[in-house]
Amino acid sequence: MDKKRIAIIVSVVAGVAILSTGVFFGVKHFFGENAPKIVLTEGFNENEIFRINTLGCELSEAKVYMRTSEDKYSRIFGNEIWSKDIGGTTLEDELKSTTLARLAQIKAMNLLAISRGVTLNSDEEELTEKAAEKYFGSLSDECKSELGVDKDLITQMYKEYAIANKVYIDVTRDINPEISDDEARTISVKQILLKTYSLDGNGEKREFSDTEKQSVYQRAEQILSKAQSGEDFDALVEQYNEDTQSLYTFGKGTMPESFEEAAFNLDTDEVSGIVETEYGYHIIKCVSTFDREETDNNKTRILKQRKKEAFNQVYDEFVKTLHSNLNNELWDKVEFSTGTEDADAEGFFDVYNKVFKVEEE
Repeated sequence: MDKKRIAIIVSVVAGVAILSTGVFFGVKHFFGENAPKIVLTEGFNENEIFRINTLGCELSEAKVYMRTSEDKYSRIFGNEIWSKDIGGTTLEDELKSTTLARLAQIKAMNLLAISRGVTLNSDEEELTEKAAEKYFGSLSDECKSELGVDKDLITQMYKEYAIANKVYIDVTRDINPEISDDEARTISVKQILLKTYSLDGNGEKREFSDTEKQSVYQRAEQILSKAQSGEDFDALVEQYNEDTQSLYTFGKGTMPESFEEAAFNLDTDEVSGIVETEYGYHIIKCVSTFDREETDNNKTRILKQRKKEAFNQVYDEFVKTLHSNLNNELWDKVEFSTGTEDADAEGFFDVYNKVFKVEEE
């Protein structure tokens, strides 16, 4: 498996089990050097992985999270994926770390909910029961035994997950800034890219020498001259573009700075000069200076980001007041059980999203 594919999978694994709010804090947030103060207690309950203040996390909860992710990606990439080396660690270790962090976050958000008086109403309680019944019912008896779960535990897990999402809504309820068309403006451009790097056999990037870059730049000048003399830009794109795509629709703050500055200063159908980025030399043609639909979509994205930032401020301050303790001895023993296939089992979070009608982003 090549490094590029491994990197893609790592990014996917790091995104599993994320709250429907999109907020996530890493494991070091709770159990690293700068984590909340660790308080030694008289001991953990049996099969308790960690405790944050008064809330503990059982081994079975972690198994449910890991099993959902394990099943999903093993079916796509095979069981051997989890033992692949990625810079001195494995994808199994990566998923374990992610699982621990997400569970700790959910417990902390439930403590935040308690402090703010946030609870589930009767309708929401009913939905957690429905989700638990659906998920638990999809598991085989063998899988239930392996995970060590019963319906009551699954129901409690869904309640905590729902409360974590609800407290996020509570904290960010009044965050509704006015976002102007100019701030959210989204444009569409076509571009021709001439790369100033190559990839070696291992997929590692090798920058061109100054001499090689000069040669590429001269080619870019020739192509630009053709575009400025009226040759069909689409035909030039087809002939010379070295990118995997030519059409880009984007807002501010999403593209390389030099590319973005040049693109946003173009009028419709205007062609830029030669623009240099870390990828190479670009020639850009503006297709549209304002895309109404995408601009409105970008306003929604900006609003979500503002809400995350506002929540993070409240959450970070609250976490500083918490005490956490990790049962390293038990956690280090946790391993995947890739031998038990359960093709009919539904994903824990997929069930939640369906039952609570969470929109896909």
